Amino acid sequence: MKNIKIATIPGDGIGKEVVPAATEVLKAVSEVHGGLAFDFTDFPYSCEYYLEHGDMMPEDGLERLKDFDSIFLGAVGNVNLVPDHISLWGLLIKIRREFEQVINIRPAKVMSGVQSPLVNPNDFDLIVVRENSEGEYSSVGGRIYRGEDEIAIQNGIFSRKGTERAMRFAFELASNRKKHVTSATKSNGIYHSMPFWDEVFKDVSKDYPDITTDSQHIDALAAFFVTHPEKFDVIVASNLFGDILTDLGAGIMGSVGIAPAANINVNGKYPSMFEPVHGSAPDIIGKGIANPIGQIWTAKMMLDHFGEEELGTVLLDVIESTTHDRILTPDIGGKHTTREVTDEIIKRLKAK
Repeated sequence: MKNIKIATIPGDGIGKEVVPAATEVLKAVSEVHGGLAFDFTDFPYSCEYYLEHGDMMPEDGLERLKDFDSIFLGAVGNVNLVPDHISLWGLLIKIRREFEQVINIRPAKVMSGVQSPLVNPNDFDLIVVRENSEGEYSSVGGRIYRGEDEIAIQNGIFSRKGTERAMRFAFELASNRKKHVTSATKSNGIYHSMPFWDEVFKDVSKDYPDITTDSQHIDALAAFFVTHPEKFDVIVASNLFGDILTDLGAGIMGSVGIAPAANINVNGKYPSMFEPVHGSAPDIIGKGIANPIGQIWTAKMMLDHFGEEELGTVLLDVIESTTHDRILTPDIGGKHTTREVTDEIIKRLKAK
């Protein structure tokens, strides 16, 4: 029996509704298919925790998390209580950086029964590999002067090690998919970092002769996500560009509520973290209509990470059979509750 220790951090808002739903689904997976068990430990780190303690997590919070096999996160943020730069840098980004979760991966595909806003989505199925540790989201920079002379400086940091690492991850991923990698760049406008990015991409591609490549400027690439998403397989992007593209990917699927994500530690020193793309959605807290699919699809990605790809495929198939039969929450055109969607997925898992 493989026992996987998971630290669950429901966090804020609807995270407290969808994380329990997804853990129920994972328990059903282990009950039905055997050979796999999950040991969940809940942590209350959140904006409410911050209001009580002055920090998003205790001083030894990372020490408490580091020996788990993975972290299952719900949502972070409640701008009405805590400014975003405090909540995100005190919890989500802190975990990503300190646990060396240097790769972020987010898939987007046509989901049966979910209406894409695109007239002809053409069964797109793509995945964005985002460099997750540096780039435009570095903390290097500062502000000087005041008033009309005030200056803010934000430095983008692109190391060869970090850039190449993300690109190799993308190529390895593409080798088990449609064998194509697209690089997101902007070397016609960003003078130093993007020509460097292009050079590293060209160098790395030489080691993967069986994989075709292309390079697209980010503005054109964003347009192609809307006009021809079916042409893409794996896209590798910097921290900022990947962040933007993945929200766009969620949008063309039909709702940010169904989009999953994984923050991957590649050296095995620390746990990886799995989270849906949606935020805390304060407008629907407590209404029982939060879409659990993003969190449940995130659980599928966690299964894949642990080498349980077959179980992950079963879970995604069950999710799609549920959406195909129009058992949907209101954000994707349905009338069902969080509870009803979760129960239906569990029922279909047990019937497999």
